[in-house]
Amino acid sequence: MLEVENLSVMIGDKMLLKDVSLHIEEGETRMLFGENGSGKTSLLMAIMGLGDYKVTSGRIMFKDEDITNLPTNERAQRGIGIMFQRPPTITGLKVREMLEIIEKNGEDIEELARSLNFDEFLNRDLNAGFSGGEIKRAELLQLMAQDPDLVLLDEPESGVDLVNIDLIGNAIRKLLQKDVHKNRHKSGLIITHSGYILDYVEADKGCVLVNETIWCTGNPHEILQGIRDRGYEGCLSCQK
Repeated sequence: MLEVENLSVMIGDKMLLKDVSLHIEEGETRMLFGENGSGKTSLLMAIMGLGDYKVTSGRIMFKDEDITNLPTNERAQRGIGIMFQRPPTITGLKVREMLEIIEKNGEDIEELARSLNFDEFLNRDLNAGFSGGEIKRAELLQLMAQDPDLVLLDEPESGVDLVNIDLIGNAIRKLLQKDVHKNRHKSGLIITHSGYILDYVEADKGCVLVNETIWCTGNPHEILQGIRDRGYEGCLSCQK
């Protein structure tokens, strides 16, 4: 599904990622851990082709196609979707209108919104005055409408209360087809600090981004416990 090969990324003269390699199979979910400022969000942005993130070396393969230089809209059309940690407020664009733009499978928008207790927000400007949990639900609702094959989630549990984390966690589980035991094709890359999302989404692998590159690929629960016991620097003793 996704092959990131020796990827280095800069903004201006600042190096954000150096020789990052990451492989995600079809149907696989990967958890990405790392301290603040380690480059986790930059990796998702580079995969999505957003902003001023300049790939200086390496490449990004999606479904065996080199997408390194494709614009963002073409990556989305090919089946990559993203949940931002801090999405923008878009005044004048209603949630309903956004969903109508990106929906592709004839889904009932009202029904999708009700599944996230979000139907009362459909005629409001996107993210305008939304709480942290409401923003996460709006982002997730857009992903459900887009129905991408590769889902990129940037800290889906941050800023979310206990009631909303249950709703969001179960919706992510459904989006990633975690209840489908045969012919699962959805893949995910999820950034997490707390690990709470692991209570809802069983990841196949975890890895840690330290010093601008990937370390410690393995069992996500064991990696999370290792971070709690030894901190992120303890991951440098692991194999890449």
